[in-house]
Amino acid sequence: MSDLTLTGIRKSYGKTDVLHGIDLAIRSGEFVSLLGASGCGKTTLLRIVAGLESVSAGAVAIGGEEVTHLPPEKRDIAMMFQSYALLPHLSVAENVRFPLRMRGHGSRADQAQRVKTALEVVRLDTMADRLPRQLSGGQQQRVALARAIVSNPRVLLLDEPLSNLDARLREEMQVELIEIHRRLRLTTLFVTHDQDEALSLSDRVVLMNGGRIEQEGAPRALYDRPETAFASSFLGAANLIPVTIAAGEAVFADGQRLALGQGAAAGPATLAMRQEDIELSRVGGALRAKVVTRVYLGSRHRYILDLAGQRISVLAANSLTLEPGDDATLSISAGRTRILPA
Repeated sequence: MSDLTLTGIRKSYGKTDVLHGIDLAIRSGEFVSLLGASGCGKTTLLRIVAGLESVSAGAVAIGGEEVTHLPPEKRDIAMMFQSYALLPHLSVAENVRFPLRMRGHGSRADQAQRVKTALEVVRLDTMADRLPRQLSGGQQQRVALARAIVSNPRVLLLDEPLSNLDARLREEMQVELIEIHRRLRLTTLFVTHDQDEALSLSDRVVLMNGGRIEQEGAPRALYDRPETAFASSFLGAANLIPVTIAAGEAVFADGQRLALGQGAAAGPATLAMRQEDIELSRVGGALRAKVVTRVYLGSRHRYILDLAGQRISVLAANSLTLEPGDDATLSISAGRTRILPA
C-alpha cells in the first residue's frame, strides 16, 4: 500500500511553471529521495506534500485519504527543516515535546514518555535539560530529528537536513538516518541536491530536472543505468562526448576509435564515461589524450584531459603522476560505457 500518492501535481507562479504534472507513489516504510539541482522543483513538491504550498492542479493523498486542501496539522506528517527551527528558550525535551503539546497528543505523562523514547533514538537522552545554544550543530540537528519523529507521523518530510553540517558530521548523520529509518520504518520523503546522500540513504531515488521526473529507481540501478544525458552527468559526473557509431565502435572527432561491445545503432550519438571507470596510464591505453590540469584530492588526483577536442575528467590513484602538457592514454571496459541519443 502507498502511504503517499501524488497525482498530476502542477504548480505555477503566475506564468512560470515550476512543476509539470508529477506522479509519484511512495510505499509504506519506504525512504525516497527527491534529488536535483537548485530550482528543479524538489522543495516546492515537498512543501506541497506538507501543505505549505497549494497546488495549481493535481491531488495529494496520505494513507489513502486525499489531503490536497487540508492544512499541515491535519495531514499526519512531520517536517524537519534545513534550519532546524528550534525554539531557543525551550529545553531540548520541551522542543521535542512541542508538536505533541500543540496537537494535544496524549496526557503529559504520555508526552514525556514519547519525548524520552525519541531522544533515546537519537542518542540525546542525557541532554534533555539543555538549551539549544548549549548544543553543537550536530546535536541540534538530532534534536530537530527527534521532534520530527516524536509523534510517529504517517509521513516524515526532510528538507535538506544535512546541508548545514560540516563534512564529518554529515557522514555521521547519514549513518544515523540509515539506522533510525531501519529501526522506525517511517515513510520518508527526503530532499537533497547531494547525490551521495541520495544514493546512500534511499530505497528509491527520484531524479528531478526542470519540474519533471527525469528518472527514478533503486540507487544502484539509477547509478549504473542512467537513461539520459542529464542523468548521466548528474549521477557520477559522467563525461559526455559526441561520437559517431560505426561497426560497433565509437568514432571520435579526431578519428580515434573505441570498441563498444554492444549493439548500438549506427549514426551520431553521445558516449557517456564515468570519471572513476576510466583507467589512466602513460602508454598502452585504447585512446590518446593530453593532460590539461591536475587536481590533488588527497588519496587520488582528478585529471582534466583533452580527448579529441573535448575536456574530460578522470580520477586516478596517486601512484601515477602526470603534469599538464603530458601525453596519456585511457582504457575503459565496454561494460562501463553507455551510448545515449545525440
